[in-house]
Amino acid sequence: MSTSPPILILPGWQNSGPAHWQSLWQDQLGGTRVEQHDWMRPLRGDWIARLEDVLLSLHAPAVLVAHSMGCQLVAAWAAHSKNSQRVKAALLVAPGDAEREELRPVLGSWSPLVLKPLPFPSTLVASTDDPYCTLVRATQFANAWGSQLVNIGARGHINADSGLGNWPDGQALLQELIQI
Repeated sequence: MSTSPPILILPGWQNSGPAHWQSLWQDQLGGTRVEQHDWMRPLRGDWIARLEDVLLSLHAPAVLVAHSMGCQLVAAWAAHSKNSQRVKAALLVAPGDAEREELRPVLGSWSPLVLKPLPFPSTLVASTDDPYCTLVRATQFANAWGSQLVNIGARGHINADSGLGNWPDGQALLQELIQI
C-alpha cells in the first residue's frame, strides 16, 4: 500500500492569507506550511535553512507547493542543498521576480536569482498579467529550472485576489506531480 508524500506549503513574501489557495490546500490536503522567521523581510539564507530543517525532519521525500518567492526559495535551496533527494517534485506558482527594481529594496538578498536546473520534476504555473513577474520572465525561469510551463491566462499573481478559491485546476496539477 502506497502512501501520499508529505506536502510542504511554501508561501512567498508576506505569507499567504486565509483566502489564498495555499491556505485552503493546507487545510484540505493536510499540507504543512513551512513557517519562516520573517515574512516581511525575507532573507534567502534564513529561508533556505528553514526549508532544509523541515525537509530533514520528514519521513519521506516531499512534494513542494510554492507560490511567488516560495518558487525562488525552491530554486535557491536546490542549488545549495546536498539533500535534494528529500524532494519528490515541486509545483511552482507565480514565481516572484526579486530582480525587479521596485522589489530590490526588500528582496535584495535574493539577487542574483538562481537559474539552475532543478534535480526533481517540477511544473511552473504562470499568468499573463502577473504584476510581480512577466510571462517572458516566468518562461525564462521554467526553462532554466527544467520545469513544465503552464500558462493559465490573465489570473494576476495567482493568489486570493485572483478569485481561484481552492483552485481545482491547480490541485489537478499537484496530483500529476504526486503520481510521478
